[in-house]
Amino acid sequence: MINIAITGACGKMGRVIAALIKERANCRVCAGIDIRPVQYDDFPVVTKVFDLSEKPDVIIDFSHPSALEELLTYCKMKNVPIVIATTGYSDEQISEIKLAAQQIPVFFTFNMSLGINLLSELAKRAAEVLGPQFDIEIVEKHHNLKKDAPSGTAIMLAEAVNSVFKGEKKYVYDRHNVRKARDREEIGISSIRGGTIVGEHDVIFAGHDEVITLSHSAQSKEVFAAGSVNAALFLSNMPAGLYEMSDLLR
Repeated sequence: MINIAITGACGKMGRVIAALIKERANCRVCAGIDIRPVQYDDFPVVTKVFDLSEKPDVIIDFSHPSALEELLTYCKMKNVPIVIATTGYSDEQISEIKLAAQQIPVFFTFNMSLGINLLSELAKRAAEVLGPQFDIEIVEKHHNLKKDAPSGTAIMLAEAVNSVFKGEKKYVYDRHNVRKARDREEIGISSIRGGTIVGEHDVIFAGHDEVITLSHSAQSKEVFAAGSVNAALFLSNMPAGLYEMSDLLR
């Protein structure tokens, strides 16, 4: 039985993860961490990770970038693996995550959906086949409560495509004040926020007289919850290192 602690336990994603774990026989939620604790299930909820009364086997983090430093400190001190599914990290924080992975097992991805990770691989393959003759645009859509833009997933997709071009493409997020033709080395990234959209991502390859669009649409938060729980179970028996969805799928 794998004991899992959830950070952001009282948020929407935290509650979905808790409900999903309850349906499984090989793991349980031993505790939740949330800055606004609410006792909504049979596990305790504390305000800080250092307030945990028992050491979990793994932590799933769906909270906020501001919680990262304390979480990594705890996990390194207690030798606890962590699944990091929060988005909106700075470059400095991403460097901290990679550094922590030298001491503990860390599962880090911008999107826990299996479908999104397949989309990333398909986008890379399309870029290899189509080459620089096609302009590339990424459009992401999320609900009106999402604070960061562009989404971490959009950046992940851009990075995947850009790896084909050895990182030579530059990202353009805003065209309203640009008065010139589109440059070949651009990858455009656009964000839409509205309603209750769970998450939609399009990777558009626009060429001469033809357009190819690769799309993914999440219908519920459960796809991300399932991915994070699978990652936690995978990570619980792994040595220190930085892991991502491709490792889980092998």
